[in-house]
Amino acid sequence: MARLFKDEVTLAIAGQAGQGIQSIEAIVGPLVKRSGRHYLSASEFMSRVRGGANSTEIRVSSRPVSAYREGIDLLVALHAEALPRLGKRISPATLVVGEAEKIGYPGMIDAPFSKLAAEAGGALYASTAAAGYLCGLLSLKAEDCLAYIREFFARKGPEAAERNAAAMRLGHAAGAAAGEGGIRIEITPDEGAKGNLLVSGSDAVALGALAGGCDFVCGYPMSPATALLEKMAALSEKFDIAVEQVEDEVGVVNMAIGAWYAGARALVSTSGGGFALMCEGLSLAGAAESPLVIHLCQRPGPATGLPTRTEQGDLNLALYAGHGDFPRILLAPGSMAEGFELGRLAFDLADRYQLPVFILTDQFFADSVQDCPAFAGLDREPERSVVETGPGYRRYVLTEDGRSPRGIPGYGKGMVRADSHEHDESGHLSEDLELRARMVDKRRRKGEAARAAALPPRLYGPEDYRTLLLCWGSTLGTLLEAAERLGRKDLAVLHFPWLYPVPDQAGDYLRRARKRIDVECSSQAQLAQLLHGATGCAIEEKVLKYDGLPFGTEGLAAAIERLL
Repeated sequence: MARLFKDEVTLAIAGQAGQGIQSIEAIVGPLVKRSGRHYLSASEFMSRVRGGANSTEIRVSSRPVSAYREGIDLLVALHAEALPRLGKRISPATLVVGEAEKIGYPGMIDAPFSKLAAEAGGALYASTAAAGYLCGLLSLKAEDCLAYIREFFARKGPEAAERNAAAMRLGHAAGAAAGEGGIRIEITPDEGAKGNLLVSGSDAVALGALAGGCDFVCGYPMSPATALLEKMAALSEKFDIAVEQVEDEVGVVNMAIGAWYAGARALVSTSGGGFALMCEGLSLAGAAESPLVIHLCQRPGPATGLPTRTEQGDLNLALYAGHGDFPRILLAPGSMAEGFELGRLAFDLADRYQLPVFILTDQFFADSVQDCPAFAGLDREPERSVVETGPGYRRYVLTEDGRSPRGIPGYGKGMVRADSHEHDESGHLSEDLELRARMVDKRRRKGEAARAAALPPRLYGPEDYRTLLLCWGSTLGTLLEAAERLGRKDLAVLHFPWLYPVPDQAGDYLRRARKRIDVECSSQAQLAQLLHGATGCAIEEKVLKYDGLPFGTEGLAAAIERLL
């Protein structure tokens, strides 16, 4: 079957948990990037250790890609269950590759991964053979692939490295032969891609936190937020970071508040169910005016929901969690660059305004991997707002903008108090009702000061738009590609990396549009609710998705076109 894929191809690897899908991705991704091709991978998997039906989408392109596609050009099936699982994404044009005897799909291309693995030394090497097959199809240089495999498996010893190299060599030859037999994938290299980073969303936020001066991380494992905890633990081997797995989420948030009180810059990583247990601690941070950075990596709820899937359903949770009124800041990266930028900024904001700052991501963003230019500003020193205290120091002194000089114990001669009760300027418990009102107003003024520093929403497209597509977080890349696919000159995308306090510029953008369309992975259009309340501008149309999968470019473009 002769097929030519020119300048872009969408691959999918599908099989059961335990069949090495992630291993294949870990091998193919760096090799694609090193060859000068642009790369994106996005994983979807069931909540089980073995079995089930999982898949990873890989896009290889001559230009940068950051969007999820529904259509599959070439499917590498490692198990028969992959076909019914991905049935809606398989078209008559999809090429299916795999072991014909095991998969049994009519017209598929036989790729004897088990036989190749046996020649290399055993079934253990099947995933490396499959990775080699893909590398051969993609016309990656065999010598580069072999050198990388030896480097990749060197830590497991010379025998493992050589056996995997043998599997790579055999798989690569089989894939190259398939290419000569009619499957041609011609992706024009971009020399700039070779110098790019290859990072996940979790990597980007972790590096941003490191650049922001984060030196203490705590969490309780909960998918998909655990990935960031693992990244920070890996960074702690090279940098001065303490990482602690705590017994539960209540302990996590209180430990982080204590760390900030002692002078650390602490990060909490959790998902919706874990954050629900942190709400009392969040209010403690509000009353004590403690800095706090919370990475809230969303998954579908309520309750356990779909632990390994994606959704944007926790915006309202972050916005309204906690009892009583106190300010907070909500950030949401839509790209790897923003993941780094906002991961760093969160710590400066928390320190400057002495309040909780949320970094909202989701499973799709956290687990997706793509190439991107090196992050800028790694050498910039974090902004630090701690003061040396003197005699008579008052932790909560009333100020015009609501921000009191923040001291830490032992840095200066002053007594640094923190209280969960309402308090006076020195931090002593107080039931003076007039003072109570002044303290509430003080904290409110901090929120107003934070809004004045808000990052404006980012407009993509013409300034004279008639239709405005609104989004936040991980939907950005797919929405931009969908808008490009529609090709309308009166269409623009407005993305909110800073969600709350809602930036002052939001209303101006919304009022200029004749039609406003909200695009979210949630069932209740929580961004539309937030913007309507803040600006008075109703969002007339909505494109919503909440089945646990991200938007795909094709389906999103079609949904928007129907509304237009």
